Amino acid sequence: MTLSALVAPGPTLTAAQVSRYSRHLLMPTIGELGQRRLLASRVAVVGAGGLGSPSMLYLAGAGVGRITVIDDDLVDETNLQRQVIHAAADVGRPKVDSALERVRALNPDIEVVGVRDHLDPSNAAEILDEHDLVLDGSDNFATRYAVADACDELGIPLVWAAVYRTEAHLTVFWPGAPEGVPGPGLRDLFPQPPAPGTVPACGDAGVVGPLVGQVGSMMATEAIKLITGVGRSLLGRVLFIDVLAMTQREIPLAARPTGTHPRRRPLRRATPQAPTDEGVTTPLVSPADLAGRLDGADAPFVLDVRDAHELAEGVVAGAAHIPVSTLTSDPSSSADVPTDRDVVLVCRAGPRAHLAATALRARGYDRLFVLEGGMLAWPTPVPHRQETP
Repeated sequence: MTLSALVAPGPTLTAAQVSRYSRHLLMPTIGELGQRRLLASRVAVVGAGGLGSPSMLYLAGAGVGRITVIDDDLVDETNLQRQVIHAAADVGRPKVDSALERVRALNPDIEVVGVRDHLDPSNAAEILDEHDLVLDGSDNFATRYAVADACDELGIPLVWAAVYRTEAHLTVFWPGAPEGVPGPGLRDLFPQPPAPGTVPACGDAGVVGPLVGQVGSMMATEAIKLITGVGRSLLGRVLFIDVLAMTQREIPLAARPTGTHPRRRPLRRATPQAPTDEGVTTPLVSPADLAGRLDGADAPFVLDVRDAHELAEGVVAGAAHIPVSTLTSDPSSSADVPTDRDVVLVCRAGPRAHLAATALRARGYDRLFVLEGGMLAWPTPVPHRQETP
């Protein structure tokens, strides 16, 4: 979606700024007016880790006038594989201090502020207020939802990404978009956080270092586009990146049909269920319930949406397989998925199954369920039988 420039232009450029930002000034899409918008902008970056590192460096290099970095963690040796804003000598230091030092060294022309605090629902709106937009580079679901809810409340756009091993999702959330069409928010993509322990963190699953560098740089690009009003924003689209296959695909994402967006919704149930009055979401089926139905007359169609290499970890007996990247990008890939049976979508932990459900629902499927906890919660995986040609 093409949006108007988010920030009004600041003062006329100085001679030093004309020299520093000359490569932007040469571009008709940014030019002097766009650079003045960048210098007048205020951007908050949540997390000085893998995604925040390249984001901050490129935002600083681009001349974003005020960058606030929020992080309460210390630099650990394991961070250095991907968190390139820190160095070996920074191990044990607060990440905020290390990040500020590097960003200021890169561009003393801008203001950089550090907030060494844990961001949660009690303080998120206060910390993020007075910013033009936010980049979320956090690594846990509690912070992600606190950031998203605060941005919804404040009416500011959120550049959001999530990385898992060799895959990533990237989009822009902005339910308060001023263009007359409500933009989607995080809860339109994932209405509720997954149950604790069902999705492995980076420290448990691992991640390819250059992938977070790639995605963090793309987050900075989205921010620059929003600030200056150039190009087509990822608002309303989720970009799916697979670096093993070196592919990029996207699926559309719309706001809830009611036009209302839940904010700070309390999680009162141990098992999330689909709400009946806030638009369509995908209900969960427990492993026990699915196991009890597999041999019955009303057995559901089980569709595994993991990548092919993950099937070696075991599958649900009888499950069909279509990778989520194929399912979301190729409408014909779901031709053999029945419309007259319940369809249970399965991935490793749950998020990709919800993404697959969004794609299938757009094609008219309405009997969709997601296996709660994914294969990590499935008690009886069986070996995958490869089809013979």
